Amino acid sequence: MTPQQEIENLLSKIALGDRNAFSLLYDRTSAKLFSVCLRVLKDRTEAEEALQEAFLRIWHRANMYRTNGYSPMTWLITLTRNIAIDRYRKAGPKTSEKLDLAEVVADDRPGPEAQVVASGERARLEMCLKELPADRAVLIERAYLDGDTYQQLSDATGVKLNTIRTWLRRSLQQLRECLVQ
Repeated sequence: MTPQQEIENLLSKIALGDRNAFSLLYDRTSAKLFSVCLRVLKDRTEAEEALQEAFLRIWHRANMYRTNGYSPMTWLITLTRNIAIDRYRKAGPKTSEKLDLAEVVADDRPGPEAQVVASGERARLEMCLKELPADRAVLIERAYLDGDTYQQLSDATGVKLNTIRTWLRRSLQQLRECLVQ
């Protein structure tokens, strides 16, 4: 059964008052419909209320959905979007239309604990790099930290390309062994 057929089937069961089908429909579609509400209203609380209103309307009007080859998600999104737009218009102009991104967008920077762990791992890596011959450590840094290609390293050092590859592979193996200890 395709997702479209599944949602159509759930809507037909909801029209008959099936609460389990309603719960399944909510599980399958609420995230998408919430994002529609949030995009229109730009306020998490308002979007949650609009989503609740949308699902109430879906419960009461599921019998109005007709299988006609169009996606049932289109019907659900349109219904939800219209509710969100109505709520937006009803609220009237606001002094601050900007979305407070600090509440909605997660901070992708590492937290204090992750920073401590990373600094410890960095110290271990630096210690292991010091155990390599100096020229190999420089090659590792240039290849994996600076982004130089094997060919660039070969040209810069005058060492054959295959030798550079072998040195890097062996150096990485030594680093791995050192870091595992």
